[in-house]
Amino acid sequence: MKILISNDDGYQAPGIVALYEALKDLADVEVIAPEQNNSAKSNALTLHSPLYVHRAANGFRYVNGTPADCVHIALSGLLDYKPDLVVSGINNGANMGDDTIYSGTVGAAMEGYLFGIPAIAFSQVERDWVELDAAARKARDIVQAMLTNRLVADKPWLLNVNIPNRPYDQIGHLKLCRLGRRHAAEKVIQQVNPRGETMYWIGAAGPARDDADGTDFHATAQGHVAMTPLKVDLTDHDSLGYWAQTASQLKATLAQGIQ
Repeated sequence: MKILISNDDGYQAPGIVALYEALKDLADVEVIAPEQNNSAKSNALTLHSPLYVHRAANGFRYVNGTPADCVHIALSGLLDYKPDLVVSGINNGANMGDDTIYSGTVGAAMEGYLFGIPAIAFSQVERDWVELDAAARKARDIVQAMLTNRLVADKPWLLNVNIPNRPYDQIGHLKLCRLGRRHAAEKVIQQVNPRGETMYWIGAAGPARDDADGTDFHATAQGHVAMTPLKVDLTDHDSLGYWAQTASQLKATLAQGIQ
């Protein structure tokens, strides 16, 4: 069994170190992660500048690029084998609801999924690495259970897992959840730099808007581990019938020429 680990907090982040330590005796584990923090980089790839790979003193390899860059170059030429599983994290903070659209942690796992490899993104619900060892132990439990149940096979899947910041024996059950939703982000923060120029900082994520029973927000608030299967297909399948009629109307209008 071979596992590739990446993240978006950088190769020196406590989360990825703890995850490696938790998984290293389950399989042959390789770490290829960003050199710097790349939070909220989603699935971004670096196309207009070269990428360099270096090896750290602890054996981890790091890349001057995004989380998706790390997994992409690992699977498209850097490694001489295909991993059985791609694991991303452990992220410093939740990736629930709308967060998954922006998350570099999820982006790294998704890149593995796009290459046809099962992938898991692990995050802690709260920041600052509180009870990190417990989260890493729980992540190990999940990966080990996957292996025991022969779920790591040729068919790819993508899972998003959020773990509460609790002592190990106080973490609840694994719950299958759908993504919740957040309110819009907080207002942008404006500051003036020493040259008198206005600069802008993206505001904090908004509070949960949909945290009903069955969502990842609800499960983690109850102390459980939230597991959400994700897909890449963004097609609005429920609206295809409506848009089929609308597309016909638009086609007719365009054929006549817009007045």
